[in-house]
Amino acid sequence: MSTKIFCDIAEISQIKKFNKKKIVKGFTTNPSLIRKAGAKDYKSYCKKILKVCPQKPISFEVFADDYKNMINQAYILNSLGKNVYVKIPFCNSKGSFCGKIIKELNKNNIKLNITAVYSSSQTKKILKNINKKSKVIISIFAGRSGDSGLDPIPEFKKSLLLCKKYKNVEILWASVREPYNFTQAKQIKCHIITVPPSIIKKIEKFGKNFKDLTIETVKNFLIDSRKSNFKI
Repeated sequence: MSTKIFCDIAEISQIKKFNKKKIVKGFTTNPSLIRKAGAKDYKSYCKKILKVCPQKPISFEVFADDYKNMINQAYILNSLGKNVYVKIPFCNSKGSFCGKIIKELNKNNIKLNITAVYSSSQTKKILKNINKKSKVIISIFAGRSGDSGLDPIPEFKKSLLLCKKYKNVEILWASVREPYNFTQAKQIKCHIITVPPSIIKKIEKFGKNFKDLTIETVKNFLIDSRKSNFKI
């Protein structure tokens, strides 16, 4: 199994560009990225994205915080396209697990991306509320775990093990910090990793060895020193 690369972006011009790349197998977005992209109306902007990305899987996230509105938004987002995964947070802002929402949407064959997941115990809780048919992505936030001094790798390994019996479930490495995270994701056989465009560009250049890197680094040292015109 090879780890699929998704692109984490909401700018339409960038989605159009990266949708042409074979290395990119799908896209993830969130309300923050969509706002930063300049959207004024969430639904209409999602529709614009789908015009340039009508085939590859793409995640659109609900932004409500209560059961009724989260469910309503989920059904609306799902209706926009067959390639849409509806992103639902593991819990709301009060810490209440969104299991009831996950269960209802999953039962109605809505593709889900459960986000803001950090631990295998949370993965286990999600699995108890889904069937073994409807597609589900579980997004584990590696980078934010690391930022807090927590090692996400053991949680990924446990989550991947829990999901073995679920052919419809994929674990996604989210909150990427550097290109090497892709190598880490491959090593543990994570199904998907979602990365920003800047890191995809670096992943495309993978292949240099330590000797190549040393020579390249020293050449850059030389270029900088000549620009400075230093004398001793």
